[in-house]
Amino acid sequence: MNFHQEPITFVAHVHLKVGQLERSLSFYKEILGFQVLRQTGQTAHLSADGQKTLVTLEQIEGAVPKTYPTTGLYHFAILLPTRADLANVVNHLLQKGVRFGSSDHLVSEALYLSDPDGNGIEIYSDRNDTEWNWQDGQVEMTVDPLDFSDLLAEAGDKQWTKLPSQTVMGHIHLHVAHLGEAEHFYREGLGFDVVCRFGDQALFMSSGGYHHHIGLNTWAGVGAPPLKEKNAGLKKFSIQFPSEAARNKVVEQLQKIEAFISKEGQVYLTKDPSGIFIELRVK
Repeated sequence: MNFHQEPITFVAHVHLKVGQLERSLSFYKEILGFQVLRQTGQTAHLSADGQKTLVTLEQIEGAVPKTYPTTGLYHFAILLPTRADLANVVNHLLQKGVRFGSSDHLVSEALYLSDPDGNGIEIYSDRNDTEWNWQDGQVEMTVDPLDFSDLLAEAGDKQWTKLPSQTVMGHIHLHVAHLGEAEHFYREGLGFDVVCRFGDQALFMSSGGYHHHIGLNTWAGVGAPPLKEKNAGLKKFSIQFPSEAARNKVVEQLQKIEAFISKEGQVYLTKDPSGIFIELRVK
C-alpha cells in the first residue's frame, strides 16, 4: 500500500531556515541528489521528480546556528522507493566521505546524517507492510544495528546521481516541550493515530495504518524552549490532506481544542503547543 497518497493524510514538505543558501544547495544536490525546481532570491525549492517540492531552503539574514536544547526538528525523513536505492546511497556516501549513522527499525532500514546547518535527515526504505508486526493497534519498532552486508548485496551497478523520481517525504520527527500536550494536539486536533510508544519520552503517529508520519519526543528536555526566529532550523512543515472536506474537518477540530489557526489564500496555518508551525494543504 502507498501511505503517501490519497486517501492518506501525510507530511509532504519541510521548509528549512539555513545560513548560506549556496552551501546548502551544494549539499542537497551533490550529497542527497535533489534537483532545484526553482530558485528566487534567497529561497530554493528542491524536488525529486521535477514537479513537487519536498524541501524548501530559505537563507535567513543574520542567521545563527541551531541551538540546543530547543523544540523543532529532530529529523525529516526521505523515503526511497526501493531497498536497492538505499544500498546505492550507502555506497555514494562512502565514496563522498560523508559520515552517517544507521539503524534497522524492523519496519524500515535507515541512514542518518545532518546538513551543513545541523538539520537532521533520515534516508530510508520501508519493508513491505505485510512484514510489520501489529499488536493491539501498536506497530513494533526498534533500534537495531543495520546489516550492511545484506543491504549492500542489493546495490546495483549504477552510481548514485540523483533521487529516484518516486521519492517522497516519508515522515518528520520533532522535539517537543511536553509529550502529553503534543499528543493531544496531533491526535485530537490534526487527527493522527498513536501507533507506537517509547516509554514516556517518545511516540509515533500516523494516518491509514502507516508505521509513522510524525514522531514526537522530549529528548531535548521537558519544557525545552522554541527555536528562535534567527536560528537555522525548521521554519514549518506541510501536511497534505486527501480532500477539502478532510481538511475542513481538521480545521474544526483545531478550533475545538482552541489551537492557533489562520488562513492565507488557500492554505491554513496552525501551530503546535511547542511553537512549531504547520501548513494544512490540499493537493
